[in-house]
Amino acid sequence: MRTNHVVLRACAIGVAVAMALAPVTAASASKKSTHHAKTKHKKAKHHKGGNKSTTTTTATNANFKSCSVVTQAAAASAIGSSVTPGVLGNATVEGGLACVFYGPSAPTPTTPNVGQADSVRVVVVKGSDALTWYNNYKSSPEVHAEPITGYGDQAYYDGYASLSVLKGDYYLRVAVVPAGAPPSLPKEEQLANTILPKL
Repeated sequence: MRTNHVVLRACAIGVAVAMALAPVTAASASKKSTHHAKTKHKKAKHHKGGNKSTTTTTATNANFKSCSVVTQAAAASAIGSSVTPGVLGNATVEGGLACVFYGPSAPTPTTPNVGQADSVRVVVVKGSDALTWYNNYKSSPEVHAEPITGYGDQAYYDGYASLSVLKGDYYLRVAVVPAGAPPSLPKEEQLANTILPKL
């Protein structure tokens, strides 16, 4: 009887240990998967143009290679200071990948998946979903869309951070946020003017 009790107790401990290790194993697998995805991004190609190179990606969730239409020099001109080469970040509003440049006063660590001060952020979505993403963001509760004329087929300023432009089946969104200052619509318009001819 005592032997059975010891065996049952040993089995219970074994099950408990296995259950405790399962999340660790899953987390380890998730980390490996994340590391693999990051490695894929690090192997990104560079846009032609010597020292104006910018990062692009071949990831499947990259609807359009946003870094292929904006140079480091154009981003620097828009924000009024030197900037880092473009890096990729998630663009949840537009459903693609953003090309993000940082000025010398950007907070560290930089996080390309979210908007930050002293940065330039450019996203281009191409295809049948462009109009959907354009309208979805326009109808967001935090957006107070102000129509802007002279850019693409239609455009609006979101009232606080970025310029959105629809041109054919392209949706371009630009945010220029200088250090210690609010986002700059005139600078966003300047940058949009350099990008739109490439779309």
